[in-house]
Amino acid sequence: MKSKLQYLYALQLIDTSLDELQQQKGDLPAEVQKLEKELADQRQHHDAVEQAMRQAFTQRDNADSEIVGLRQRLEKYKSQQFAVRSNREYDALTREMDAASEAITRLEKEMEQLETQAANARTELAEIDLRLEAAKAHLEEKRVALAEISKLTEDEELQFQHERQKAVARISKPDLAAYERIRKAKKGMAVVPVKKGACGGCHNRVPPQKLLELRQNERMYTCERCGRIIVSDEIVELAAKPG
Repeated sequence: MKSKLQYLYALQLIDTSLDELQQQKGDLPAEVQKLEKELADQRQHHDAVEQAMRQAFTQRDNADSEIVGLRQRLEKYKSQQFAVRSNREYDALTREMDAASEAITRLEKEMEQLETQAANARTELAEIDLRLEAAKAHLEEKRVALAEISKLTEDEELQFQHERQKAVARISKPDLAAYERIRKAKKGMAVVPVKKGACGGCHNRVPPQKLLELRQNERMYTCERCGRIIVSDEIVELAAKPG
């Protein structure tokens, strides 16, 4: 049990150091992530508008082709009017001509609407392109700033990551899961020492009997108020030793 507590507190020390390195980067990581998402969203919107524009042009061209066919048919009907032999044939031919004329009128209106849609989409695409260029420039600026800061802390970060891997390998999966859960809930601090008889996380007093039991390092104790894992001075000293 003593080794388990030692490894958990050692992991906490490593994670605290990694957190401090991350804090040096300020809001840049979150800003870069946010800008990347915004850029991806704008690109997705651009693709959707472009697809809508292409579809409008295709539908317009199809309507135009259909109008050409209808006009040819209408001219054919007109020439057939002189060859009809009965009123029935004449009425039937007239109905066909009326239907063709109505279809042409409807399709011409649709073409106008599709042309307007396509033109609006083209204008919107131009506006999106401008926003994309501005977003890409802003993102690149933030990436450069983040890269410069990351370069300063890169060696330290790699060293701590290496130490973290070694520490994690010594901890059981259930204990590691409990540690990560508490760490997430308590702003990064899952394992804390007892300081002057109180929890090092929330400063709540630890009962005297529990302090005695804690110093024996025979089981894992958590703070009654904040739920953090609390460890004795001996564990703190062991975890601070190299290796």
